[in-house]
Amino acid sequence: MSTTSKKHRNFVSEPMGEKPVTELAGIGDVLGKRLIDQNYDKAYTVLGQFLLFKKDEGLFTDWLNDKCGANSKQQGDCYQCLKEWCDSFL
Repeated sequence: MSTTSKKHRNFVSEPMGEKPVTELAGIGDVLGKRLIDQNYDKAYTVLGQFLLFKKDEGLFTDWLNDKCGANSKQQGDCYQCLKEWCDSFL
């Protein structure tokens, strides 16, 4: 049994392009709206923050909690999604 969601697998399986922020694992409609309201409307804008934090899990998950109120599971899902995407595409 896979430990990642279908959303996660779909995201990490292809280039990011112009995907909306809600395509990231752990980011649903509510958190997505909060991020969009702060100009993080595309997945690549969140990836930018992830890279600015040098892929540091603690810094990124704290930022995600501060920006949109993501809980620890949502933070971890989003972090893992971006980490695996970077491992595949960068």
